Amino acid sequence: MNDLPTKPDPADPAAQPGRAAEQPALLTASPAAGAASPSPAAGAPSVTGSLQRPLTIAVIVLGILLAAQTWSSHNQMRNLREEMARRLQKGDQVNTETGTLARAVQETAKELQIKVGLLESRQTEAQSQQLALEQLYQDLSKNRDEWALAEIEQVLSTASQQLQLAGNVPGALIALQNADRSLSRSDKPQFITIRRAIAKDLDKLKALPSVDSVGLALRLDNVMAQVDTLPMLADEKPTLPAAPDKKSRAAAKPAAAKGGKAAASAPVEEGSPWLHQAQDVWNSWSSEMWTDVRQLIRVRSVDTPDALMLSPSQAYFLRENLKLRLLNARMALLSRNETAFRSDLIAAQEALNKYFDTRAKTTQTVQALLRQVQGSNLAIEMPTLADSLNAVRNYKAKP
Repeated sequence: MNDLPTKPDPADPAAQPGRAAEQPALLTASPAAGAASPSPAAGAPSVTGSLQRPLTIAVIVLGILLAAQTWSSHNQMRNLREEMARRLQKGDQVNTETGTLARAVQETAKELQIKVGLLESRQTEAQSQQLALEQLYQDLSKNRDEWALAEIEQVLSTASQQLQLAGNVPGALIALQNADRSLSRSDKPQFITIRRAIAKDLDKLKALPSVDSVGLALRLDNVMAQVDTLPMLADEKPTLPAAPDKKSRAAAKPAAAKGGKAAASAPVEEGSPWLHQAQDVWNSWSSEMWTDVRQLIRVRSVDTPDALMLSPSQAYFLRENLKLRLLNARMALLSRNETAFRSDLIAAQEALNKYFDTRAKTTQTVQALLRQVQGSNLAIEMPTLADSLNAVRNYKAKP
């Protein structure tokens, strides 16, 4: 703050210098007045004059001291006022800064309160989510065994249906092994009964005789692929009879040699080599000529004359019907339907014997394959997985 003008204090002797100056004058005038007044005695003027001088000096000194004291007090008061004004000014500035800081602190406090409120709301939300997660975890831990048992029951039920409908023994084995593996992970003694039932069903399935369904199906596929190449009785050029095997030829030669020796009346000595060579050439030429002569006239005995009267379109549909028979037999094989399987194979064999040339090598090969397939036993009673399913359902039914 600026220095304010101050009024002189009427009670302060230092504020009235005129009066301070007047007092010594009065003091000095009073002795003069006393000197002017008539003295009562004639020798008095000398004594009073000697006393008035020191008194005047003392009064003057005292006035000077009072003036100095007044001036010093005035300066001190002025300095105090200036110091107070400066301190008040500093106090106002500090108060202004303090107010500004207080407002900033209030705004910061409001922002902090807002942030604290957001944090509290988030903390509340996080706590609610944590509680929900804990509840969910508890539910999962409680229902985990139930879910595992429900999954095992579904797998076993599907495997049982596949086993009864299609005879899928490998699939049932895999399902039982997976169920046992799932139960072994929990290591709970309550599952011992279920695992014991599963082990019993596994032993039943492993004890079943194995049927090579895939191999039989491949043989049927091979037969179906050869149907179009089989010679029929209605063809223009029937196929020649199948040539005898090398083993039969080798066995026929010693027999012919023995017969020739028995027919001979006397032992024939060994001739020259060119004679044996000429004899071999004659035998081969005569056999070839006899074969050609035999081909000129051919007699066939057919049980069903209608097979010789088939048109090309009828032959085509006959081959397609044979393929359908074999395809039905393949489907019956995969579905373990032995009745349909054997009836279709018998029908295919009858069609081959009736309409196709059974003397051809390819026809004989196809008939051999069909006899091998027909000799397989499909009449296997498939067990059920009732023990395992009942064990799982009984455990789920417990309170």
